[in-house]
Amino acid sequence: MEPRMEYGRVAPGALEAMRGLEAYVRQSGLERSLLELVKTHASQINGCGYCIDMHTKDARANGESEQRLYALSAWRETPFFTERERAALDWTEAVTRVADAQVPDGAYQLARKHFNDKELVDLTLAIVAINGWNRLSIAFRAVPGTYLPLSNGK
Repeated sequence: MEPRMEYGRVAPGALEAMRGLEAYVRQSGLERSLLELVKTHASQINGCGYCIDMHTKDARANGESEQRLYALSAWRETPFFTERERAALDWTEAVTRVADAQVPDGAYQLARKHFNDKELVDLTLAIVAINGWNRLSIAFRAVPGTYLPLSNGK
């Protein structure tokens, strides 16, 4: 697979804006492990090989178990995730697939049980960001396997 273009070099201001959203989400107070699960799962839904590679590597560097990463695509069928994580994954699916069924009331009600107002907005922004990264990576064919996580997990 060959990349179509290096979009960050072509539009550095856009890349900076996307990174700004990422920086906001990282400092939001949401658990790093939760964010990596959300990013990985949205990337699975969207079929973004580059982002799946990136976020599974980052999750592992942050201490995530192989078992949970392998089971993430079937999270509803496993006992490996907390109720808060399940609510976040359900919300991730609803927001990522917004064109299919808008965002169902049930997904919102479940998310509200586990996230306060700010957390839910921040979680939604994390989902918005990864969906944007997925679309950039897929459109311009970012090559999976080239990403290296930071050794300190940050």
